Amino acid sequence: MTVQRIVANLHSDDPAALAAFYRDLLGLDLLMDHGFIATLGTGESAPVQLSVASQGGSGTELPQISVAVDALEPVLAKARALGAEIPYGPVSEPWGVRRFYLRDPTGTLINIVCHN
Repeated sequence: MTVQRIVANLHSDDPAALAAFYRDLLGLDLLMDHGFIATLGTGESAPVQLSVASQGGSGTELPQISVAVDALEPVLAKARALGAEIPYGPVSEPWGVRRFYLRDPTGTLINIVCHN
């Protein structure tokens, strides 16, 4: 058996609105929309990862999802323009990443991270 992918499922009473937030924030494409569920993606292949942690690092709350990007500042600017709460960062961490946390419109804590 080989794991092909791991999918994050975020609860929302309005999946279309939350999907629009992530499309605007991260430039994701709408891959599927059945009304009760909207799936976003890029069509790119990525490694399968699942992190298990006691905290988010640097004494922070554990975010539900981490999104790795190639450039942090453009996503930070979009997050601010969308009115997202930024409860942590941006900060360069001692383990070699630069990151910030945001809360999406449903309150889910998201770690946006760029590896140096």
